[in-house]
Amino acid sequence: MRTPETVDATDARLLLALAESPRATVLALAERTGLSRNTVQARLAGLEARGVVTTFERRIDPAALGCPLSAFVMVQVTQRLLAEVAAALREVPEVLEVLGLSGPSDLLVRVAARDADDLYRIAGQLLATEGVERTTTSLVMRTLVEHRVAPLLERIATA
Repeated sequence: MRTPETVDATDARLLLALAESPRATVLALAERTGLSRNTVQARLAGLEARGVVTTFERRIDPAALGCPLSAFVMVQVTQRLLAEVAAALREVPEVLEVLGLSGPSDLLVRVAARDADDLYRIAGQLLATEGVERTTTSLVMRTLVEHRVAPLLERIATA
């Protein structure tokens, strides 16, 4: 996994403007940040090349796709099979995200399901994956803080 270089205040201002208006043109971002169009274009290209900006995929609510139930599955794996487990999890459509952890569990798997029966099926599929030793499932009852980076960007932009 590549570690992106730290962004400076100008990059942070640009990223904040981009986060607020993801469809903004380079010209609109330049006007909003007070930078030249060429500077914005060069900075955006640099941010992408350095891995700071990783995707422009818009967030889609899984509930709109018929999967209103969200859960996190803590997974313990046979260490020598970690890559194979990750590859198998990538093939499960209901798996939205897989994070490698330190501590008692090896992976945190975010899944979306139609209902409790569907979640049971998905959890069973994860447990049946070769290399998975144990799983523990927790339902998401409510999202209290959405995924965000704007507060970090604001701190850098105003430093």
